[in-house]
Amino acid sequence: MRIAMFCAAGLALQCVMTAAQTSETNPLATSRAFPYEDMAVRTAPNGGEGRRVFSGTLPTGEAVGAHETTQPVGAPPSALHKIQHSEVIVVQQGTVEFHHDGKVERVGPGGIIYAALGTEHFVKNVGDVPAKYVVIQIGRASCRERV
Repeated sequence: MRIAMFCAAGLALQCVMTAAQTSETNPLATSRAFPYEDMAVRTAPNGGEGRRVFSGTLPTGEAVGAHETTQPVGAPPSALHKIQHSEVIVVQQGTVEFHHDGKVERVGPGGIIYAALGTEHFVKNVGDVPAKYVVIQIGRASCRERV
């Protein structure tokens, strides 16, 4: 009985916290658009560019973040890293290799990559044009995105 009461109290608290979020504190509290020109550009050490789109919590409780990355032709990829969330990567332009779990998979424009929680990976531009892709991070560590 105590466990049920504790769970109910925790659920109620989560509902109150979610309801109290506003678009000023959480960009995902309400429906909205994220204009490209409003996304600040950050230059990476390899010459690539990153644009943070958003980082917040859905009304259903999931942490979600999104950023766009552009990797120049011939630039070294970002370092091999292990994620503590899941990622869906949508390739918009160019051809990339997804290095993960001892495998290498090639993806072109319109292709989608899924990196599961705990995957150690990196994405490398192997095409003859800049590679551009959007990363959607889902899970608790999404709020501490790399861009």
